[in-house]
Amino acid sequence: MAAFRAACVQLRSTDDVAENIRATSDLIREAKAKGAQFIATPENTTLMAPDGGAKLERSFDEAHDPALPAFTALAEELGVWLLIGSLAIKVSDTKTANRSFLIDPKGRIAARYSKIHLFDVDLPSREKYRESNTVAGGDSATLVETPFGKIGMTICYDLRFPQLYRALAQKGAFLLTVPSAFTETTGKAHWHVLLRARAIENGAFVLAPAQGGTHANGRKTYGHSLIIAPWGEILAEGGTEPGVIVADIDPAAVTDARSRVPSLQHDRPHKTP
Repeated sequence: MAAFRAACVQLRSTDDVAENIRATSDLIREAKAKGAQFIATPENTTLMAPDGGAKLERSFDEAHDPALPAFTALAEELGVWLLIGSLAIKVSDTKTANRSFLIDPKGRIAARYSKIHLFDVDLPSREKYRESNTVAGGDSATLVETPFGKIGMTICYDLRFPQLYRALAQKGAFLLTVPSAFTETTGKAHWHVLLRARAIENGAFVLAPAQGGTHANGRKTYGHSLIIAPWGEILAEGGTEPGVIVADIDPAAVTDARSRVPSLQHDRPHKTP
């Protein structure tokens, strides 16, 4: 597994799908110009709607989503691996899937992942979120083979469920993707520590492209896209503005971290309390 350059595209998406596709495409091109061979965008790449109902109204089924042909063509044009962090894909009259797509350099969809854990919370800031009202949760973890190695795909709130990442790492994932739209409130408190923990406990690289800033619907997301090494070092970090961060990824660092602390081999069965 050879070293390569990875990039996170940070966005401030709106409810204008066409404009979001244009803005994202421009930043993907910028990432390519910086030498990135693997480029990842955040959760809700093409649509940050005012609420779940508005998102449902503006969503498409996979066959008719305008973003997919645009991004598959762009991946082929640039010759890069492109992770579209998530699109709202309509799966019924009342639900979408929060779905991530990994596109190969030939413009083919290499893997899909539908977010398993849905964000249903009441925050101390009085923010309320009920993702499950309009989103159908996935039920399958996704591990995809690439020329770089095996990649485990997750989305945002999945980050709080470490068992998912451990299962992916124990099946060989050297890189874990966490495209997100973390709230400003939870991001300030938990973003860095949770992402570094997932990297450290699994001896894996973590690629976490994020939404950042105040969106047209008034929602505030935390930003601070991160690329983290298997020993927990932050290799690159964004701020709150849209942009691109890059870092060189050497898969040998995974072997080194896992040999120093081989905890993935030390799980033991135990009785639950």
